[in-house]
Amino acid sequence: MDNEYRAELTEHGITMRLNGPVETGEEAGERTVPAEPETHPDFEDVVAQLDARAGAVDPNPSLERIAMLMDLLGEPQRSFAAIHVAGTNGKTSTARMSESILRALGRRTGLFTSPEMTSLTECIVIDGEEISQTRFVETYRDIEPYIDMVDAQFDPGMSRFEVLVGIAYAAFAEAPVDVAVVEVGMGGTWDATNVIDADVSVITPVGMDHQAFLGETVSEIAAQKAGIIAPGERVAVVAEQDEDAMHAILERAVEVDAAVARAGRDFTVGEAVVAVGGQQLTLNGLGGTYDDVFLPLAGAHQAANASVALAAVEAFFGASSEHPLDADAVREGLGEVTVPGRLERVHVDPIVLVDAAHNPAGADSLAATMQRDFNFQSVIGVVSIYEDKDARSMLTALEPVCAELVITRNHSPRAMEAHDLGEIAADIFGDYRVRVEEHLGAALELAIELAEEDGPEGGGVLVTGSIATAGEARAYLRARKGE
Repeated sequence: MDNEYRAELTEHGITMRLNGPVETGEEAGERTVPAEPETHPDFEDVVAQLDARAGAVDPNPSLERIAMLMDLLGEPQRSFAAIHVAGTNGKTSTARMSESILRALGRRTGLFTSPEMTSLTECIVIDGEEISQTRFVETYRDIEPYIDMVDAQFDPGMSRFEVLVGIAYAAFAEAPVDVAVVEVGMGGTWDATNVIDADVSVITPVGMDHQAFLGETVSEIAAQKAGIIAPGERVAVVAEQDEDAMHAILERAVEVDAAVARAGRDFTVGEAVVAVGGQQLTLNGLGGTYDDVFLPLAGAHQAANASVALAAVEAFFGASSEHPLDADAVREGLGEVTVPGRLERVHVDPIVLVDAAHNPAGADSLAATMQRDFNFQSVIGVVSIYEDKDARSMLTALEPVCAELVITRNHSPRAMEAHDLGEIAADIFGDYRVRVEEHLGAALELAIELAEEDGPEGGGVLVTGSIATAGEARAYLRARKGE
């Protein structure tokens, strides 16, 4: 892309302003950008306006509203290449890994993930830096007149998520970025992010989640997620899947004539060895073998996510055995990746880990990782789960790794009442292993106290159950340390 983008509403109608030319690629990544204030006085007001809109729990599945906004803005989502990531688990991690590799290869990147843990600015990242409150507010104000136009044409108007996607795509176009890695919000076919025609589509492992919106079987859910696979000789990179899910995904790929690269067949994790602070990997990619790769994330599932992310970037560049990616750049990209809220260490003495596992498959992976990668004498779990989730299956998965549970409730209106979740936990763990604290802060303090009783090297705390739970725990413990 050669020019910087901005839309303006004038007395003569809609005008697209081109404020360029500007640099792209490696040189753009190295240019000096004026420092912006970390806070903006209107940010909380803008967030309140977005929060007043319909949320994900009551979606109106249609691309009409977001498509109209993109049309009014001059199709900003067409100004950059894209890797689009859908799935049930591992979407955020895979997206972040792909973006980090692309940036190490010298591309100016955009990254969109959701939902946020503590601030909406987390969802939009440009060239490795979270969007500032100032840029967020300015972008919203730029496109607000067009959002109003869309709202006037539809009842209900645009949802919170749709507006957030609009802000992201406008910000990416204005930056400008060379390539954006975009995580789907829910499903795929009707997800607001799906107004892009991605060069590479990625489907991470599909499982049972959001059945009320996506379907009652894994096949139906996979078909919805596979709706992001774009027609026109594009590439779909597919993680290992349940047989029914894979069948639905391949049906979509055949329908739109997309090439498919499958984990376990076309690319694999050659070796994964637990190491201090993460794991050491050998990845057999589409373009060859990449060895001595350090991934600063725990768990076999994260090694699998790294393999998928690498294949997605290889597919994006058309890498082959004759022309593999630069191995040092791959090592740099994966070695520097961060994924907040995924077995993130947020406190020491005792160690407190937060993880955003929010469904049974995520809880299974979390439990397996705790057993494979950590050596605690005992683990105290702090758990709050959304009311619409399969809490019993999640708690059953955690039972082998948690000596005791402190059940609580995060501040989300979707969160299950602590007393009700405590009753389910008692059925699985037994009354003597379960305590209930209504407030998450009090639950954390109790869990830390219990872990300290096991001595300085024995006990740890694991906070999990939802993204909101992980986010609130991070914020509470940072405030506790005075950060």
